[in-house]
Amino acid sequence: MRIALVLEYDGTHYCGWQSQPEHCAIQDVVESALSVIATERIRIITAGRTDTGVHALNQVVHFDTTAQRSSSAWTRGVNALLPHDIAVKWSAEISEKFHARYDAVERRYLYLLHNRSVRPGLNHHRVGWYHHSLSLEKMRIAGSYLLGEHDFSAFRAAECQAKSPCRTMTRLNIDRYGDLLVFDLCANAFLQHMVRNIIGCLVYVGKGKYPPEWVGELLQRRSRLHAAPTFSAAGLYLAGVKYDACWQMPEFSETSIIPGNILSF
Repeated sequence: MRIALVLEYDGTHYCGWQSQPEHCAIQDVVESALSVIATERIRIITAGRTDTGVHALNQVVHFDTTAQRSSSAWTRGVNALLPHDIAVKWSAEISEKFHARYDAVERRYLYLLHNRSVRPGLNHHRVGWYHHSLSLEKMRIAGSYLLGEHDFSAFRAAECQAKSPCRTMTRLNIDRYGDLLVFDLCANAFLQHMVRNIIGCLVYVGKGKYPPEWVGELLQRRSRLHAAPTFSAAGLYLAGVKYDACWQMPEFSETSIIPGNILSF
């Protein structure tokens, strides 16, 4: 049978999602706990591989097993074996045709940026930080150039293994809550480091280093060499993954991912 899970985690102390020989990855920890409950080796497939230090509010995975277990076993039972910074939020048996990665139609990321003159002490591993005042209006204009289908070569990591650099961005909203800037991005899929590279470029625009149209020029150049450095992983959250309604996966309301429910400043 095939089981789908929704996870949340703090990625601070892990070397990213994907399994590593050193067993330092989130995948390693989750598979170990699932294998104990199933009493057999479990391998999981994820909707998206998050990098070192990146967090998730609603990560989706699936796995196959011969074990007959209740939903409670796959949630509370697994959580009893997981460290405090990883938790299963939801589980259900699902069609064997379902694939957490290939059936996803949209991914959503949030980036939280503390914009004040001094660095954060509390939550330093859960937010990015920039010390100079940033123009919200200029960053919003710059972000508008990224909406739609584009070649995002200027915003992908050099080691990115995606076959195509083309992605369709359906949302790029930026809001301010006091000292906290919240970047809300949706696309059919994201390239490696794409969100963090976008944030770095928007910060360059926000501080006045370049005009908003510079972001559009980067898209046309299709070269990482001309873009801003990759921004910190600390403020990045995989907020959710969207599927066709036929799979009956849970949909998470806006209130489950608003800043006040992530951090308290």
